[in-house]
Amino acid sequence: MVPDVSAFTTTCTVCAQNKTPTQAPSGLLQPLPVPHRPWSHISLDFITGLPSSDGNTVILKVVDRFSKAAHFLPLAKLPSAKETAQLMVQHVFRIHGLPVDMVSDRVPQFSSQLWKAFCNLIGLSASLSSRFHPQINGQSERANQDLETTLRCLVSTNPTTWSRQLFWVEYAQDSLPSSATGLTQWSTQKGNQPPLFPEQEQEVSVPSAQMFVHRCQCTWRRAMAAILKTNSRYRRQADHRQTPAPRYRIGQRVWLSTRDLPLRVECHKQSPCFIGPFPISRVLSSTAVRLVLPRTLCIHPTFHMSKIKPVSHCSLSSVPRPTPLPVSLMAIRPTQ
Repeated sequence: MVPDVSAFTTTCTVCAQNKTPTQAPSGLLQPLPVPHRPWSHISLDFITGLPSSDGNTVILKVVDRFSKAAHFLPLAKLPSAKETAQLMVQHVFRIHGLPVDMVSDRVPQFSSQLWKAFCNLIGLSASLSSRFHPQINGQSERANQDLETTLRCLVSTNPTTWSRQLFWVEYAQDSLPSSATGLTQWSTQKGNQPPLFPEQEQEVSVPSAQMFVHRCQCTWRRAMAAILKTNSRYRRQADHRQTPAPRYRIGQRVWLSTRDLPLRVECHKQSPCFIGPFPISRVLSSTAVRLVLPRTLCIHPTFHMSKIKPVSHCSLSSVPRPTPLPVSLMAIRPTQ
């Protein structure tokens, strides 16, 4: 009797849609691959909502995932995809060369056809984050917090001067040791740390070309080993709070969590916790799947494993039918 009751409640459509999940989120941590050299893998992001400072209201942030070096570019407004490509060529590619991969979220600048064609023509891959993916670009989000905190401290008396301090913030950040490698970006890229003040000039020696290259190679190996060690530690810590994701297959139906969906309801406490079920069109990795969504739900169809759960079947209950989407569901593409 007890197993039958448990099986029946597990496959109940009403329970599956409206019960709040209590188990740990599924999907173990899958860190991004560790680069082998500086500026081969970079991440891009925009910081908006800033007060006008000398006509600038937006910051384009570019971070090297190997050395943790960053470039902060003040902009008057959010640029178009073409303007973003021109900024990358002028301020990043001409200095550091062409990268192998660029990670970004799905804002229109990075999801447009022009940006995809630009990346294909110069031979690099553009990695876009999936829908509410908790681990795809956490490093960039953390850099955003550090930048915003530093600017708040520097311009607390006059917030409209942040663009004049931005270059000093970049210099200071590049001079700080990274928690992942224990090295500054100067040491990681060039093998030596330039003096911050003139009186430290005597402490810096000028190595020969051969020693310079050897020092760079040794530093890169040290930085890569440190990043791998840090990723391993973070992965163990994260996996303690996660559970392995079920093995999904193409065509399998799953429930989709409404936690991050733009629902317009009178009472959020009485809105369903899950909608669907929706079939899986593609299993992208061990942590992400792509669903077949109705056209009225205008969001990107790729989701992390923690946002879905499989539909359970039992001979004692009827097969769950797809529930109609609420009229209050916004038919827009939400921003990341």
